[in-house]
Amino acid sequence: MAEIKNIIFDFGGVLIDWNPLNVYSKAFNGDIEKANWFLKHICTTSWNIEQDAGRSLADATELKINEFPEYEDLIRMYYDQWEDMLSGAIQGTVDILESLSASQRYRLYAITNWSAETFPIAQRKYEFLSWFEGIIVSGEVKMTKPAKDIFQHAFRTFKVTPESSIFIDDNRDNIDTANLLGMKGIWFDHSAQLKQELKTLGVL
Repeated sequence: MAEIKNIIFDFGGVLIDWNPLNVYSKAFNGDIEKANWFLKHICTTSWNIEQDAGRSLADATELKINEFPEYEDLIRMYYDQWEDMLSGAIQGTVDILESLSASQRYRLYAITNWSAETFPIAQRKYEFLSWFEGIIVSGEVKMTKPAKDIFQHAFRTFKVTPESSIFIDDNRDNIDTANLLGMKGIWFDHSAQLKQELKTLGVL
């Protein structure tokens, strides 16, 4: 295995907890079943990923309202109250990031599937995002994980080789692509597990 020089993080589900149920559980008066139905059938994950790929929030909202006009108020709520979907930092992972940053042994980067319009909100809320030397935001480059092109764009932008890089993500498809391209992928389940895997690799 090549010497590890770079550690590349995902954000959502690894460093930042984001959950639309924070908004829609309240919108449906605590009825989680109805909130989950709405997120599965109306404001879906596949619809949201198109914003991560570069579609504007305004276009996405109007498209969905045209499709389901009876849900207009609830659809508008998705981005009007988007900041409330941020539950906070995943502190155990932030502590790991802080240790890595303090050690100055590794270059820290990130590749995140995130709308270019909402990412600045997260940057304002979470100071630790400034600890990264470089961040690739899918909505800015109009490429999304798990496709190879966003990873290859990151290698060129960061001037790193995949063999010298660890990639951390909570999505197994993204980890599969990272491994295929030559990175050491670590699937994130929880902070203690990540810490142990990094210790096993001699990183911590």
